[in-house]
Amino acid sequence: MPTSRTAFDLSIRENPIISDAKADNAPRSVSIVETLAIEIGHGDLAPGVHLEEEVLCHRFSASRTPVREALRQLAARGLIEIKPRQGAFVVQLDADRVVEMFEVMGYLEAACSSLAAKRHNSQDRIALTDAHQQCIAAAERDDPESFYQANAHFHECIYRASHNRHLEEQTLGLRNRLEPYRRDVTFHAGLMAISVHEHEKVLRAILEMNQNDASTFMSQHLDTLSGDAVSMASMAARRSGKKIKSYV
Repeated sequence: MPTSRTAFDLSIRENPIISDAKADNAPRSVSIVETLAIEIGHGDLAPGVHLEEEVLCHRFSASRTPVREALRQLAARGLIEIKPRQGAFVVQLDADRVVEMFEVMGYLEAACSSLAAKRHNSQDRIALTDAHQQCIAAAERDDPESFYQANAHFHECIYRASHNRHLEEQTLGLRNRLEPYRRDVTFHAGLMAISVHEHEKVLRAILEMNQNDASTFMSQHLDTLSGDAVSMASMAARRSGKKIKSYV
C-alpha cells in the first residue's frame, strides 16, 4: 500500500536540482527530515518533545551539519519550533489552534475536490477508484492501521487530481501538521464505516465532474473528522484548565 506523502516529498519531486555546495549533505538531511516527519505525524515523537542535536547525530550517524539542515526544514514546515539557547522541540498546538487549522483544512480539501472534478484525467480516475477500494477492504477487515494508510492515500489522490501543484503542496503541508489528530480520530469506533460512505459520495461527484457536490461532500466529510478532533482538543484543554473558542 502506498505510504502517505508530505509537502516536502512534493517539493523534492518538483525541485530535484540541488546546488553543488549542499550536494554532499542533502541526501542525509533529506533522509533525516523524512524519518522525523513521519514519526511526528504518527505521534511517535509527541508534541513538546526535545529533539537534541547530539542524540540525532548519534542516531543517524551524521554530523551536525545535515542534522541542523533537517531541523531547519522541519521548522519551515511548522512541525518543530527552534528556540534560542534551548534547541528544537516538536510543535505543541493548543486547542484553539487545532480548531482554526481544521477549519482551513476543510476549505483546502473542498477546493482540491472541486478542481479534481473539473480536471481529473483517466489515470486519476483509476487511482481514485483503486484508493477507495483499499479503504473499503481495510474497513471490512476492521483494520484501523491499514485504513489509516488507505484513507491518507485516497485524500492524496484527490489533491493530485486537482492538477494545481501549489494547492496540493499547501494542503499536504497543513495535513501533515494535523496528522497526529487525524490519526487518533481514525481509530474511533464506527468512523471507518462513516468515512467509506462519505468517500463514496465524494468519489461519485468527482467522477461525474460535479464540482459543487464534490466540494460540498468533502466539506461535510471534513466536518465529521474535525468534529471528533476538536472534541479531543477540548478535552485536553479542560484538563489543562484552558478555554477553547467556539465557532458558530
